[in-house]
Amino acid sequence: MERNELYPIFLKVSHLKVLIVGGGNVGLEKLTFLLKSSPRAQVQMVAPEFLSDTLELAKKHNVEITKDVYADHFLKGKHIVIACTDKPKVNEQVYHDCRELGKLVNVADNPPFCDFYMGGIVTKGNVKVAISTNGKSPTTAKRLRQFFEDVLPDNIDDLVNNLNEYRKTLKGDFEQKVEALNEFTKGLVNNKD
Repeated sequence: MERNELYPIFLKVSHLKVLIVGGGNVGLEKLTFLLKSSPRAQVQMVAPEFLSDTLELAKKHNVEITKDVYADHFLKGKHIVIACTDKPKVNEQVYHDCRELGKLVNVADNPPFCDFYMGGIVTKGNVKVAISTNGKSPTTAKRLRQFFEDVLPDNIDDLVNNLNEYRKTLKGDFEQKVEALNEFTKGLVNNKD
């Protein structure tokens, strides 16, 4: 069986600068996805034209809109880049420019030209679950996201906050604290031992 070898991380995109190249439907989808998860993300979008929905969303979230064709100077100071134009040659140029400059890049619907994928995400307060299908099936990630949205209780954030307060009261070294927290939370999962 093939194995997903991606390393999941949660990025503080309110501290990083993101560039989205493209202003069409896919650009709107990527921007919506990013802002739903991280409403304070620092984003600049570059495209000759933008959908009115994109402009409206951008205005609500202080997204910088630049009406221009892509050029590599737009990469300056950016940490993460998403290329989603309807021109494959432009998207591939963005990819090659990013590789040359050491920028993380995602070319929409082109897994070989991606350093990362934007998978399904479930957020309930401080709890966030990310789902990846290794770029093979966004539809499966979407269905899994819907499943986890249903099964994770709405009050899970209360549990997390209470455990955080409990953790602060624990005495002892790291191992003792981990053992106490493991004992306290073992009822959260059904053990099949």
